[in-house]
Formats: sequence, structure tokens, C-alpha cells
Amino acid sequence: MNINYDQKMNEIINGLTSKKKLLIHSCCGPCSSYVIEYLANYFDITILYFNSNIYPKEEYLKRFNEQKRLIEKFHNDIKLVEIGYDYDEYLEYISGHENDFEGGQRCHLCYEYRLNKASIYAKDNGFDYFTTTLSVSPYKDSKVLNAIGKSLEDKYGVKYLFSDFKKKDGYKRSIELSKKYNLYRQNYCGCEFSMPKLSK
Repeated sequence: MNINYDQKMNEIINGLTSKKKLLIHSCCGPCSSYVIEYLANYFDITILYFNSNIYPKEEYLKRFNEQKRLIEKFHNDIKLVEIGYDYDEYLEYISGHENDFEGGQRCHLCYEYRLNKASIYAKDNGFDYFTTTLSVSPYKDSKVLNAIGKSLEDKYGVKYLFSDFKKKDGYKRSIELSKKYNLYRQNYCGCEFSMPKLSK
């Protein structure tokens, strides 16, 4: 049965009686631009930048600096937390799946790796909810993302905010906001396995 995760998110939002603390795992500034715009009226937001999958480190820093610039210049009421870069840890987590097709099990493990860190941070720091910007992308499987989020909610006891941010033209809006804020938009997801192959 197909689940409308956007509808589930709005049911949660409509049931709120006060602003709750929400930790949003962000993959990058462009994707977070729309998610912040959408949720800022309903939650006290902290952005968690944890993306040890990104290769090389220079690319990681470039994306982090754009995330930081977006928040400092346009959303300075929102907090930003970075919890470090460890590409070797990421490689260990997806070991054996390096040659999986893009969007397959390697990517699902990468979702799990980052969301697991986010859920632990949310639990340790008293957040009411956690979620991720990843579902804004048309290339990310919202069904898999939300299943992982729900399993981590059950494991750690912090509520997962179901979402499918690509709905209601969310991806299109993220592109519009990226242009408005002059944000760097990368041409590959992040890891070395998703990098464009150079033509010979």
C-alpha cells in the first residue's frame, strides 16, 4: 500500500499545539532551503550537517560552507550543528556495496548511516522530532527514508517527522530558492561512487 508521507507530515503539524524542537538532518544548503521555508512556522529548528559520505573532503567543506552561509544570511534564527567528517567510517558502513547501482542498497545504507547519527543526536539533546531533507530530491526513495526513520524512532524513542518534501513542487521550489540565494548546486549526490564519470 502506498503511503502519502506528505499527508502524514501535515497531520502531525496540524496536531501541534505549540512549537516543538525539530532536528533536521540536511544533505546540503539547496535542499534545506525549501524544507526550512516549509517548516519554520511550525518548529524550533536546528539543522544537523552530518554527511561523511561526501567525497572529497574539499567538496564536503564547500557544501558545509554553503549551508552555513544560507543560515547565517537568510535564517539566522535557526541553529546549525556540524558533528564532523569521517569518510573511512562511511566506507566501513557501506562495505561490500561499493559497486551497487545508484539508488540501490548502497544508497539505502547511506540514508541509514546518516539518519542513525541524527536520531542519536536528537535523543541526546532533547529534541521532540527529527527528520531529513533527503526526500526533497526526486532521486531519493521516500518510502525507504521514512521506513528507516520510523525504525529509528522505535529504537531511540524520538519521534520521526514523516515527509516527502518533493511533493507540492518542493524540488522545484528548492531550485528557485537556490537561484534566489545564489547557492552552489552540486552535480552529484556526494560519495565517490556517484561522481560523474569523466569522458576519455
